[in-house]
Amino acid sequence: MARQFDLVVFDWDGTLMDSAGAIVRAIMAACADLGVAPPPEERARHVIGLGLHDALRHAVPDLAVEDYPYMADRYRYHYLSSDHELQLFGGAREMMEWLAAQGVCLGVATGKSRRGLDRALGYTGLGARFHATRCA
Repeated sequence: MARQFDLVVFDWDGTLMDSAGAIVRAIMAACADLGVAPPPEERARHVIGLGLHDALRHAVPDLAVEDYPYMADRYRYHYLSSDHELQLFGGAREMMEWLAAQGVCLGVATGKSRRGLDRALGYTGLGARFHATRCA
């Protein structure tokens, strides 16, 4: 069978990594730390794929602008305390291995920070699989 694509680019959170629950929990915990009302879970879940500051502005739109850096710090604290426990979606690793065996170049384009993606690639052992990565 002829190869149809030379390059496949993936998003990370919610596509390869099952991180939605951890993102929502970190947003909720950051809100609690700042003493602000947490957003509904669906609103917090809807931010996946956005860069952190855009995500927090969407999730907690009534937060004072000067408080967003504090919210981002608390979010990072809560998310990073458990990101090593996150798992790839079932079949994701096998799919990437199959694509690589077919000679397909793999990439990641994500709203994550460089530090966050590098951590995730390290935890999953997939860093060497990707030919290119782009972050928020």
